[in-house]
Amino acid sequence: MELEEIWPLFELSIGTPNLTLRPVRDVDLPGLVQAAADGVHDPERMPFGVPWTDADPADLPRNLAEYQWSLRTRVNPAHWTVAFAVHANGHVVGSQDLSAYTFADRRTVNTGSWLTRSAQGRGWGTEMRAALLMFAFDVLGAEWAESSAASWNEASLAVSRKLGYELNGVTRVVPRQGEPVDEQRVRLHRDAFIRPDWSIAVSGAESVRAHLGVLT
Repeated sequence: MELEEIWPLFELSIGTPNLTLRPVRDVDLPGLVQAAADGVHDPERMPFGVPWTDADPADLPRNLAEYQWSLRTRVNPAHWTVAFAVHANGHVVGSQDLSAYTFADRRTVNTGSWLTRSAQGRGWGTEMRAALLMFAFDVLGAEWAESSAASWNEASLAVSRKLGYELNGVTRVVPRQGEPVDEQRVRLHRDAFIRPDWSIAVSGAESVRAHLGVLT
């Protein structure tokens, strides 16, 4: 029996002009840890609702691995998060998450992502999110996609605008104790999606739909 027969998510691969997105395997963890350790953002400002990059460098590898392993234990049709390792030129350069709860009724997904700093500024943040939006809308049958970013995080919000998202309210979060920030929520309907001039190449979709309980 092959590993993909045991865990069908490992059959999934999404290709774009510059990137390949695949659900994180254990073999990806060293590259993922290195991409995070090389730096994701200015240490003075925390862009994430959970400040995972503040971990002691000695703890970050274990923390990241434990988080990825924990996601696999919580995949079911009622609630799932799939973390994709983003590969470029043979290296892991970041991660893109796709999650949903009660998807059969809500038809709504949420995305989150990060890129190592050396991979930023190339348009890959837009490319990887666009890829997952096409997968969510065209393969899984989603109707809505939601995301959020710190109100000061213009780079992330610019990606959302470029893809057609609309503003969807502001909430207050405290990623670091004593440092509250506004978090801007955004929302995108499939009909408002501003599609790129390229398409994705997907393999393993049927097994993944069955694994997630998605009926299109």
